[in-house]
Amino acid sequence: MPKYVIEREIPGAGQLTAEQLKGISQTSCNVLRNMGPEIQWLHSYVTADKIYCVYIAPDEAHIREHARQGGFPANAVSEVKEIIDPVTAEETVLQH
Repeated sequence: MPKYVIEREIPGAGQLTAEQLKGISQTSCNVLRNMGPEIQWLHSYVTADKIYCVYIAPDEAHIREHARQGGFPANAVSEVKEIIDPVTAEETVLQH
């Protein structure tokens, strides 16, 4: 199933309290429960003015519906095509 990165513009996100972040997380989880198992939230990165979320979903429409139901912005939704890390630099590439 495709993986997506969602950019949510939330001014002051980095200043949210632990309680506020818990509330956002609870709202997200409640929407996910109602939407069913096709969409899953993996984790999010909170920066100064944005939250970047990583989800697994069948398509972008599911991501946008989750945002709509939860009242969250979804300023950009990008499908992840590959994942690389330091190990990638060491791997042997096979030519076909």
